[in-house]
Amino acid sequence: MYDCLFPWTVGGGERWLRNVAERLAAEGHEVTYLTLTQWERGSEPDLPGIRVIGIGSRHLELYDGERRKIGPPLRFGIGVLRHLLRHGRDYDVVHTSSFPFFSLLAAGAARRIGGYRIVCDWFEVWSKQYWRAYLGPKGGPVGYAIQRACTHIRQEPHVLSNMHGKRLTELNGKLDPLVLTGLYAGSLDAPEVIAPPADPVVVYAGRHTQEKRVPQLVAALAEAHRRRPTLTATLFGDGPYRAQVLAEIDRLGLGGIVEAPGFVDQEVLAEAMRTASCIVQPSDREGYGLVVVEAATNGVPVVVVDGPDNAATELVEPGLNGEIAASIDPPVLADAILRAVDGGTELRRTTVEWLERNRERLSLDRSLAMVATSYAR
Repeated sequence: MYDCLFPWTVGGGERWLRNVAERLAAEGHEVTYLTLTQWERGSEPDLPGIRVIGIGSRHLELYDGERRKIGPPLRFGIGVLRHLLRHGRDYDVVHTSSFPFFSLLAAGAARRIGGYRIVCDWFEVWSKQYWRAYLGPKGGPVGYAIQRACTHIRQEPHVLSNMHGKRLTELNGKLDPLVLTGLYAGSLDAPEVIAPPADPVVVYAGRHTQEKRVPQLVAALAEAHRRRPTLTATLFGDGPYRAQVLAEIDRLGLGGIVEAPGFVDQEVLAEAMRTASCIVQPSDREGYGLVVVEAATNGVPVVVVDGPDNAATELVEPGLNGEIAASIDPPVLADAILRAVDGGTELRRTTVEWLERNRERLSLDRSLAMVATSYAR
């Protein structure tokens, strides 16, 4: 159960839980997907082997700008509670995401009546500091307290990184999370090693949101271009900070040097990523870091930024499959970008070798098999 369902909403959690549902259905299990209603009447989801149950209005907006609204997940939590009080005994396992918490609390409240086991994916575990930055000095401590309460629900927890596994056990030492190491659904066959472009090309692909820090990336690209005048960049994607990104490009005089075309056809994006000198993800918060794997499948090194909430750094071995910038400061990030650029064909070769060494643990199939094993246990 999750209040979002791919492709009606698009994100890592939605893709993951739909993949789990489809895997279980393919293995012959009876699968129900409980979610918020996100479709119009007459266009209900038709997922082979999966019964989809929608809760609530068809027109609930999940986000207010960048932040999740409280109303929709609260309504979903109430709907989950009602459903599990009535039908909980029909299920052996209730598999959910921790965030946005209310549905997990509902599953915990109805568990003794339903008799099911709870499996919970903790994509991220936020620190006190991050909660305060996200919801302010009043709302932050409340969010952190609710998160902490959720760790005391009897469950089998899953995490996607050692960082968040450690945070989870710090909140409740009785939990022993299973670390799922692979989320990539595509082919992990080693790509051909091709020479990077003669003139450096940097690519960013993703949402333009606060935590992705794309405006700050523009400043770093200006510094990198100052040192390497032939360097250009393309920033794909859109989001609430797109206007700031365009303003920074204009302010720094980077017209014709840094482009921000918005969303493009998948074929255009795939070709840009394949032929880039490096792919940069300056985010300060990542629960896993799928971009690192996506870059490697193209034989291209990645640049990420170190930080207390960025689990993507666990996937980067500096000098082998990319670089880790010590901070978002423009000169520091520019240094990391230029190190990746200067790595040339050799860095691309070691990136492909890194992918070959880690192919098994990075695959979605491996994590799905681990989930199935956790159910059997």
